Amino acid sequence: MNVFLIDGTYELFRHFYAVPSSRDIEGREVGAVRGVVGSVLGMLEDDVTHVGVATDQVVESFRNQLWSGYKTGEGIEPALHAQFPILEEALDALGVCVWPMTELEADDGLASAAKTASDDARVEQVFICTPDKDLAQCVVGRRIVQFDRRAGVIRDADGVVTKFGVPPESIPDYLALVGDAADGFPGIRGWGAKSTAVVLARYGHFDAIPDDPLAWDITVRSASRLAKELAAHRDLAGQFRDLATLRTTPELFESVDELCWRGPRPTFFDLCARFNAPAYFRRAQQLADSRA
Repeated sequence: MNVFLIDGTYELFRHFYAVPSSRDIEGREVGAVRGVVGSVLGMLEDDVTHVGVATDQVVESFRNQLWSGYKTGEGIEPALHAQFPILEEALDALGVCVWPMTELEADDGLASAAKTASDDARVEQVFICTPDKDLAQCVVGRRIVQFDRRAGVIRDADGVVTKFGVPPESIPDYLALVGDAADGFPGIRGWGAKSTAVVLARYGHFDAIPDDPLAWDITVRSASRLAKELAAHRDLAGQFRDLATLRTTPELFESVDELCWRGPRPTFFDLCARFNAPAYFRRAQQLADSRA
């Protein structure tokens, strides 16, 4: 079997800015939710059997305590923010396994789920469905891969190296040095994507980079300046790496059998009626009948 793990937060944002506005019978904006539900239905119709979705039930997480500038929910449009709980309700009604994350983030949920699924010998491949660079650290050979559904790109461990210049296990170090504007931490001054990739491709982790640039056995432009900045800010780099490192501690499920889609719940009919989306119910029911 193959397991597909979806970043529900990314999907909700993507559909919010890509699909027309739509309101349910109660007047609530549900256009993005309808888009995500339709997309997941499409995956199921393409013979996906085992699927789970992680969402950010609250945007803030424990990382906000570690770094004051870490991303928050500030600036998220109210019409989008209000659809988070509706999405969780809709996917649950569809019969899809949903993990609303609170203290941790959706990315941590995906990392945890990928690890648990890959530990099952019955699983051939785990697809983490998001283009988010943070999740590149979870890629393992061709067993756990990233799947950018929008671009139609599957990225295995070799693909991570091609994309970033470093292997998956170096991604937290890479983000620590380069920074991650989306998550709100700046990285170490002077360390750009190219120089970081060259240095980490040699040393793996920034802890192993010598303070003395004359000891570097690679040629890097402005090596002296880079070494000086890193030597002065190793503790800060360590803090950023901690922010970028995904946690795999939450036990979201005991068996991948829990991720097997067995059809919509009875509540899905009422939800589709509220959404003015009877076609979704028909599609889900026909699919469930065909798999029975």
